[in-house]
Amino acid sequence: MGRKTGFIWHEKTMWHASAPASGFTAIRGQAQPGVHFENAETKRRLKNMLDGHGITEQLTGIPAAEVDESVLLRFHTPEYVTRIREMSEHMGGDAGESTLFGPGSFDIARLTVGACVAGAHAVTDGAVDNGYVLTRPPGHHAERDQGRGFCIFSNIALAIMDLIAHKKVEKVAVVDWDVHHGNGTEQAFYDRNDVLTISIHQDRLYPTDTGDVSDNGSGAGEGYNINVPLPPGSGGGAYHHVLDRVVLPALADFKPDLIVIACGYDASNYDPLGNMMLLSTHYAEMTNKIMAAADDLCNGRLLACHEGGYSKSYVPYCGVATIDALRQGDSGIVDLSSLFPENSWQALQPHQEEAVNTVVDGPLKRLVG
Repeated sequence: MGRKTGFIWHEKTMWHASAPASGFTAIRGQAQPGVHFENAETKRRLKNMLDGHGITEQLTGIPAAEVDESVLLRFHTPEYVTRIREMSEHMGGDAGESTLFGPGSFDIARLTVGACVAGAHAVTDGAVDNGYVLTRPPGHHAERDQGRGFCIFSNIALAIMDLIAHKKVEKVAVVDWDVHHGNGTEQAFYDRNDVLTISIHQDRLYPTDTGDVSDNGSGAGEGYNINVPLPPGSGGGAYHHVLDRVVLPALADFKPDLIVIACGYDASNYDPLGNMMLLSTHYAEMTNKIMAAADDLCNGRLLACHEGGYSKSYVPYCGVATIDALRQGDSGIVDLSSLFPENSWQALQPHQEEAVNTVVDGPLKRLVG
């Protein structure tokens, strides 16, 4: 039986401009400028694939609008919000670590926050069974008073805070499978017990100073932040092991009213900013696992918000696989890389299992008791 899947897209979010770069490093007269990794191409190609195969019309469009600054101030400092607005009104500027942006990006970033807010409300109100937000810039690295890692505002955190402020939910779980640690989302809820944050990421990739297993929350939030840093080279076997041993038990214990996936595709085998080996079929399988948990725990309420993913040729396959799983439909699109036999290079390796066991025997045990 198919699902009614909401789709939140806005063309204007594709107009956000990152600075000319060598990959992601700003050019300072040392090399010929190129296109920044965080550009519109990967997400637009996903949208085009959805359109070209008639999938978009099978989804339920949900309108999005720019949020008011008061929404941003639920997490970000007034000084930071003012600084981004003022730079955006002129020539753009530097939001923080690896987060240069062009003119107009303040309003675009507010629109992306609005898209996540709209998707979250649509799911919790029952207008749709689940939802997918396809916008930019990403958000899971943005901290209270600075942008980091291409992220200006903490999209998912602000959407959750808006739901809680409107008393739509009491507890929310975030599962972040972007290859980079979700440091901004972690910071937003680190001392709270009403939001469970789980980040599965490549160990010490980015940010290099966050994402440790021992970072478990503080005060009322102690035990409600779980980091699963995986060794480089982890594939489907390792990620499925994490879901089965860590994510699903944690969700079952927490019993959220809504599950949000920070849905990055940069842990794929073809991504230039990660060293993992996931295929599109793995993203579909992981989505199915979390959907089953959502069915058991929160009436299927699940929202996926697109984060990273920088392979312009492969992100569309991963995105379609995830959306097909959400809507329980078959696009008929064949990812040729998934046809090759999965041999030992995708199997769970002993050192990967050891890394997961560190979480199971530590943070998870403290959470589920």
